[in-house]
Amino acid sequence: MQLRRMVNVVGVHTCGERNDVITGGVADVPGASVFEKMQFLETQSDDLRKFLLQEPRGSVTQCVNLVLPACHPEADIGFVIMESDFYVPMSGSNTICTVTAILETGILPMQEPVTEFTLEAPGGLVRIKAECRDGKCVNVRFENVASFVFGLDVPVDVPGLGQIKVDVAYGGMIYAVVDAAELGFKLVPEEAAQLVEVGERIKRAAAVQAPAVHPENPGIHTINQTLFANPLTQTEEGWEGSNAVIVSPGRLDRSPCGTGTSARLAVLAERGLIEPGQKLRHRGILGTEYIGEHVGWVDIGGKRGIRPAITGSAWITGFHQYVLDGTDPLPTGYRLNDLWRD
Repeated sequence: MQLRRMVNVVGVHTCGERNDVITGGVADVPGASVFEKMQFLETQSDDLRKFLLQEPRGSVTQCVNLVLPACHPEADIGFVIMESDFYVPMSGSNTICTVTAILETGILPMQEPVTEFTLEAPGGLVRIKAECRDGKCVNVRFENVASFVFGLDVPVDVPGLGQIKVDVAYGGMIYAVVDAAELGFKLVPEEAAQLVEVGERIKRAAAVQAPAVHPENPGIHTINQTLFANPLTQTEEGWEGSNAVIVSPGRLDRSPCGTGTSARLAVLAERGLIEPGQKLRHRGILGTEYIGEHVGWVDIGGKRGIRPAITGSAWITGFHQYVLDGTDPLPTGYRLNDLWRD
């Protein structure tokens, strides 16, 4: 074997969503911030993402996180999130998996019963509070980047559906939030394929008809996810309900989705339906749950928003060494549209 590359990865899942974590084999990346490091990878070194995520090494249902030194003086460590189609500024499920891997493999020291540190994501600082017991990261609570609404009940013409209304909100990614029941969905596993097809249609239409640019970082722009929202039930602590998020190039997020939950919290706050201290118990397509909380109000470039917190758990599934043989004719892998729907 003529090895040209070896990358060490910790396999992790949160609520069924696979978000692996690179722990070795990649040097630091140029950039004065983690956002700039993300941009460098995207524009100058995208072969790493393709190598790990595309077939034959990867699959359409996984994401990969690269742990890097932080740039911000308040941060202890940084990470870049790589998805099948995009580098994203923030991801809740990837944060929960990355924190679990960082603590359980000793990259940062674990303190029991609670480990606190600050993670620098491309989208900004994320404050971590991890409950730890007997060497296990039991759950991760993180205060997410500021989340806010671009528009409520925005009319969008979608091929095959006609005009529908979407709420456009940012929770670390920009979402088109739609009412699942109005479109005839119950958000059960049997609907998965149809949810993906309809969700991608909605996203493509909304991205054109409802342009969105982050008021403080114009490098974050354009709707790139659809969130199907089921009706909520009021509880003593706030609300509970379910959702389904579609991830490009066309699959269901297996988890309840942290940035999607943050975006939905922002919508609830903008509608006056949730106050600081109240929570949203949010289930995903598998019935697993994250707990979201409206922590407080913030200003984002003149827009009113919230600081959401998300709590969830993750589990290590394996330790992998991905290698590249110098004679391999597919060094960055491939995509076929039977699974990778473009």
